[in-house]
Amino acid sequence: MAESGPVSLVGSCEEVISQKTSGKLDAQFDEMVGTIQDILFEEGLGELQREFFDKHYHNFEDTDENKFIYTDIFKEYTELVETHLESELKKRLPGFEMDKFMISLESRKDEIGDEILDMFQSFTDFLTFKETVLDYKAEKEGRGLSLGGLTVNSSS
Repeated sequence: MAESGPVSLVGSCEEVISQKTSGKLDAQFDEMVGTIQDILFEEGLGELQREFFDKHYHNFEDTDENKFIYTDIFKEYTELVETHLESELKKRLPGFEMDKFMISLESRKDEIGDEILDMFQSFTDFLTFKETVLDYKAEKEGRGLSLGGLTVNSSS
């Protein structure tokens, strides 16, 4: 019989605790991402966006030049969406902290679907925002045909 050295219970316990902590953090992150996905695709956010676009679409023109007012409107939109998202997350996930989530999101972007990342970008990217508002304006003014989420614009 070969003799083996003493078994290190401390090392084994630390490894088990580390795995449990890592598993718990993974589960929490997955729950947060799932909840965010739910919020992004719920009617509440869509209604909030429609109300906002109704209020502001008349300020936008389909030109390469951007008016200074666009910056203020975009900032207001970004704050509106962020506030809604954070408020809903805090309601649904007790103890949720956006700052901690954003830190974990940075290191785990590859674990989130492209669809969610694209939606986040649409809330924070000015050109995407402007394009969305212009599509909304075209639809409201009868220059586009709405097919669900797809807008077909008439040629000018």
